[in-house]
Parts: sequence; C-alpha cells; structure tokens
Amino acid sequence: MTRPTLLLEIGVEELPSSFVDAALAALPNLVREKLGQLRLEHGNVYALGTARRLAVLVHELSPTQTSLDEEVIGPPEAAAFKDGKPTRAAEAFAAKLGVSVEALSIVEKAAGPKQKPGRYVVARRQEQGREATSLLGAAVAEICASIPFRKSMRWGSGDVTFARPVQWLVVLLGDQVIDATFAGVRSDRKTFGHRFLAPAALSLEHADGYVDALRSVHVLVDRDERARTMMDGVARAARELGGTHDPDPALVDENASLVEEPHTVVGSFSPDFLALPAPVIRAVARGHQKYFCVQKNEEELLPHYLAVVNTANRPDKVALGNDRVMRARLSDAQFFFGEDKKTNVEARVEKLGGIVFVARLGTVREKVARFEALAARIAERLGLSADAAKKIQRAAHLSKNDLVSLMVGEFPELQGTMGRAYAQGAGEDPEVCDAIRDHYRPVGADDRIAPSDVARVIALADRLDTLVGCFAIGLSPTGTADPYALRRACIAVLRILIESAEESPAWGELHFGELVGLAYDLYTGKKLDATREETIAKVSEFGRERLRNWIATRTSSQVADAVLTGHAFAAGVEAPIEGYPYFAMAKARALQAVVSSGASWLEKARTVAKRLNGISKDAAPILHPKEGFAASSKDATIHDVVCAIDTATASLKHERAVESALHQAEDLAQRIDEIFVTTLVNDPNDPNTKKRLELLSYGAKSMLRIGDFSKLG
Repeated sequence: MTRPTLLLEIGVEELPSSFVDAALAALPNLVREKLGQLRLEHGNVYALGTARRLAVLVHELSPTQTSLDEEVIGPPEAAAFKDGKPTRAAEAFAAKLGVSVEALSIVEKAAGPKQKPGRYVVARRQEQGREATSLLGAAVAEICASIPFRKSMRWGSGDVTFARPVQWLVVLLGDQVIDATFAGVRSDRKTFGHRFLAPAALSLEHADGYVDALRSVHVLVDRDERARTMMDGVARAARELGGTHDPDPALVDENASLVEEPHTVVGSFSPDFLALPAPVIRAVARGHQKYFCVQKNEEELLPHYLAVVNTANRPDKVALGNDRVMRARLSDAQFFFGEDKKTNVEARVEKLGGIVFVARLGTVREKVARFEALAARIAERLGLSADAAKKIQRAAHLSKNDLVSLMVGEFPELQGTMGRAYAQGAGEDPEVCDAIRDHYRPVGADDRIAPSDVARVIALADRLDTLVGCFAIGLSPTGTADPYALRRACIAVLRILIESAEESPAWGELHFGELVGLAYDLYTGKKLDATREETIAKVSEFGRERLRNWIATRTSSQVADAVLTGHAFAAGVEAPIEGYPYFAMAKARALQAVVSSGASWLEKARTVAKRLNGISKDAAPILHPKEGFAASSKDATIHDVVCAIDTATASLKHERAVESALHQAEDLAQRIDEIFVTTLVNDPNDPNTKKRLELLSYGAKSMLRIGDFSKLG
C-alpha cells in the first residue's frame, strides 16, 4: 500500500524571527510524539517555514494505525478481588480497557521495573487499527496548540492562544484534504505566495509538491535553502564592492527568518564615519538595522553595508531610506564618541563610584579596586614577570572605565570594546588596551577565552569577585533563577583555569578554593552573611557541580563521577580533585580514552577498586616502611605493589602522565587481584593485619588519584 506524505501548513501574520526558529526546532518532535501516540508509522519529518507560515512534511505516513494486541497488567489480586468478588479497582480496570470483569484473569508475575513479584489481574487489550484520515484532524489541532512561543495571545473571540493570528490552514495527506480546525480556521488546500510578489491564493494539488509550488510564487519555505540563497547574494554583493561581508552567524539567523525570498540591497554612508572604531559601525548596522557590514578585514571597513530585504521592487528607494536611517544612527554614534574622548580615562574610573555593583557589595569602583588587588595576587602565584604584573595592574584598573561612557550607555554590547578604544586614544600600552577588551571573554559557551595571560588574570579575578561576593550575602542561584549570571561566571572561571593550563602548566597549579579565599579576604569593610570557610565551601561545591557537568559533556557521566570521586596529589598533599580543574579534565580525557577502547582489564580494576575502597573505610592510609613486612613474602609483595601505585600516581598533572599511570594500572590491578585471591588480608590472628590494612588503604587512596574505578561499572 502506498504511503503518502502529510503536509501541515499554518499561515499566520508575520512572526518575529526568534519565534520562527523556536517553532521550527520544536515541530518535528511534536509531530513524531503525536503520531507515535496514534500508532501511525512514518518516515522522515521536516519542519519548514518563514515569518508568514509554519509547516511540517511527514514522509511515508502509514494510511492506517498499527493494530493493538497486548497484555495489560492491572492491580494486585488482593486489591482487585475481596472474598472472590471484584472490587471497584477491578471494575475500573476492566472499564478502562473496554472489557467485562469476567474477561479478567489472575497471573503470577515476576518483579518488574514498576512492580513487585506476585499475583496480578491482567487483561488483553485488542484494538483494530483505524484509518489515518479519521485521526489526523484532531491530531493536527493538538500539534498546532502545542507549538511553544515565548509569548502567545488570544486573537479575536476564540479561546485558542497563538503567537499571531492564524490566517489559513493547509492539511493534505497526499492529494486529499484532511478536515481539521484550529483557531477558528478550517483546513483547505489553499495557501498564499509572497505578500508583494505573488499575493494571490495558490491551490496545492499534492503534499509532495509543496516546496516547489511555493518556490514558484517567490517563497523559499526551506530555511536552509533560504539562508544559502541569502548568503550567496550577500557574498556576491560584498565582492563587487571590493570586500567581504560581516561573518556574524546571528545576523544570518535573524535575516533568514525575516524574509520569504531574500534580496540584497547595497547601502552606503559617508567615508567620514570610518573614523569611528569598526565595532561601533558594526553595532549600529547589526543591532538596530540587522545589516551586514562590508569589510577589508576585522579592523577596517568599507563605507557600505548590505541589507537583506523581502522584495526586489524598487531597490533604489529601499537603499535611499536605509541610508537615511544609517546616517542618523552613525551621526549619533559620532557625537557620543567625540564627547567621550573629552573625558580622561582616569576620570571615568573615578565616576564608577556612582554605579552600584550589587547592593551591600559596594560600587563598581570598589569592585575594580578589589579585583585589581586579586589580579596582582594571582599574577604572583603564576610567577608572571614584573612587566606582565604591571600591565595586569593597569588593565584591571582601567577595565571598566567605559561603563560610564555615552557610547556604552547607547550600545551596552560595546563594553570592553570602547574601553580599549579610549585606552588606545590615551596612549596606553597595546597589551593593556587589548586586555581591557578581552577580559570579558569567554562571553558564551562557544566563545574562546582571552588570548593573553594579562587578560586571563583580570577575567579570572573579575568573575571570582562576583561569585564570592554574591555567595557571601546569600545571592546564590535558585532553580532556574540566576539574575547575576553566577553559573556563567563559574563556568568561565573553570574554562580559564583549564584552557590556560593547556598552554602554561602554572595555571594548573592554581587551587579553586584558595582563589575563592583570596577573593573573600578583599571584601574588607563589607558586612557579609557567610564566613570565609562557609563561602569557600559553598562556592567550591558550586564549582564542583559545574565542573562535573563540563567534564561529563566532554567525556561521559561515569568518567566524570570516577574522576571527581578521586583526589589530586598537589604540593605534596592529597586534596579533592575539583580544587584543580585542569588536573581533573586531564584525567577524564585519558580515562575516557581507555573506557572507549573497551580495555578488558577495566573490569578487574573495578573489582579491585571496590575491595580497596571497602578496606579504606576502616583503616587509616599509612605507607609503612618495608622492613616491617620482611618476615612475610606476601606482605612484602603487597608493599611493593602499593609503592608502585604510589609512584605511578604521584604526579598526574597532564594527560600524558595520566595515560602512563593507566598503562601501569593494568598490571597493578592484576597483581592486587592476585593478592586478594591468595592472601587473607584481614586475618584476625595475624599481628601484621593492622599494618597490612593500613598499607592497602594507602594503596586505595593512591588509586583514587587516577579516579574511582568502581564508578565505571
């Protein structure tokens, strides 16, 4: 039997681009879930759409439901029958399945995921598959109502909520119209083309011809095709102007969801405006107008921009109007820039005293003073040169000076960027200027950390000050609420520590908890709710949760748990591994490689780890000298193996060291397993038992430096 294609198209008044993207991301799963509930088999599901329509194509939809024939387990016999008579529980169960109470039977069942072993009432549910056409009408209405929008409203007199008023509804199964109603609109085969270039109604003959039919009326309903066409036009126009277009993915996404058939219009502005920093012109073009700048390189722009429009009618008039708006915006920016340059950078630093950072934590000027001092201490621990330390101090001091500028007041996204520009104008050192801009990095999960040690130290100090201050006055995140972006700040701290250590080992030696303590010590004169020890504990636990998730997404949950249950051996002492994020990440990568390889010895290592962990609970970890075990060859062997473990795990500060330890762990796991098989390690009559257990406990702790292998099971 032929399996036709199902088409659903919801025609609406123009949706914001973010609404389109969210709806297209959600639609395939909504459709799959609903069709699964209806037992309608199908092929691939594709979401399509523009600002005026949301659509989905389901290929090879089964014309009938899969018939149902299954055994259903009901309540326990004791609850279903009393004195041989059915209770209300039995009657309700039978009614639910549409069978008589007499059709119920009692069956002995083993334990299952949701049931204990015992005797249960069971019944057989049988249902003949129905035609898809009789089911899809109601299903379509439910799918439409389930589409998530950031904001929905009631339109007209109906009760249905949707992002925008629904104008038309197309539901086709092959060439057949499926009767459905949503938001007061009844389904038809009639759709509409481009609002300006082909506004007449279009009757769709078949669901399979949907994309081609809309393309013929100037609508590229496939978003990927629309984006490719748009960017081909933008790139071509930029080349003709002698440059390249602004490579901003957000601009691509925004524009692709605003138009149905993209056209590129070239606009221009006076070359005089090129005296503005390139990021300012980009901010004007992107933020307010969604234009692509034309550039020679990242720092040098051409006096042109590219606008993506929805119609090819009179591009000259479109460009003329766009130019007027662009000129006005750039004139404002030019005024702001000129006024800001009249103020000395030091004067702006002092003006930060008029901005509250967080209530009870003082002003931004006080915050700058704190993390300026913290940055100096971090630089000292990293062993940076006197020249680098001097640059760090200066860059930290000036890092927030642009927050009181007119330009950042108008374009908040330029914070840091304008600080760099104003520092350059004041003749500051180039590395100081770059650090003022880069200390905000990473801005998001996909952004890189700052490229220099100077900027990284400031970025670390700034975020630590925020984390510590907020936690110390009880402003830690709750649920999904995180008004001070503390989760993002913590992840940035971890990334800086981890990724910087990949280039310079000194970063790996920085201890997370110690840095928290240093930041706390600088909150002098502020009334904090939590003590130093309490704050370190809270922020460290918060960091551990973030680190666990960060490791898990890059390896696996089991590896993350194994590593974070372990210890680090740093500065000659055992410490929780989460205090050294880079060491934890290095171990996780190496351990994941072994797990992924399917190494056979891991099962042995898991067993050994469980046994050693059991011993370590009751015995203190002590590495006794070998002389005390000389009388027993078995105890001497145990001592040799524990010493080998201790040596192999003494310095696991990078991935290669962990890999080396793991290679040795294969042999050591085998030898420890043999010891447990051949030796009664907990012999109550042996005078050496206490020392032997303490020795094995030390071995267990040494193994934990790699990770807890028992977590890998």
